[in-house]
Amino acid sequence: MVLNQATDYALRISLFLAKQENDSVIQANSIQYEERIPKRFLFKIMRSLIKAGIVKSVRGKNGGFILGRNPEDISLYNIVEAIEGTLILNHCLIDPSRCNKDATGYCVVHLELAKLREGLIHKFQSVNLKMFLESKHPVVDKLPS
Repeated sequence: MVLNQATDYALRISLFLAKQENDSVIQANSIQYEERIPKRFLFKIMRSLIKAGIVKSVRGKNGGFILGRNPEDISLYNIVEAIEGTLILNHCLIDPSRCNKDATGYCVVHLELAKLREGLIHKFQSVNLKMFLESKHPVVDKLPS
């Protein structure tokens, strides 16, 4: 499983907005520059984050974007799901009729993948943006020129 580049960008956008003080409205150009995200991807990703309630759009002359909820209320899973969709692992986990063996109730592969999927979802849900902000690891805010 590989998360796509848009998910990486979405995580960085969300964390960048979470770092802002006093719910500051941040313009797209600032996000694009600070996080080094191509503008054409930025707006596409923002639409998904807004739809998921992770980010809010502020219209007008001083418009831009703000975080849609408190950092502790936005899990890693919320962001990944907003961009990637539901974590599936195998189609039979979501739609038993997709099992060509017709054995989803007793297939050991199905049962083990289902446990793994639930564990991954739980782990992704247990990490939130506030935890990133409070991390003891040094955060690299600027890449070297």
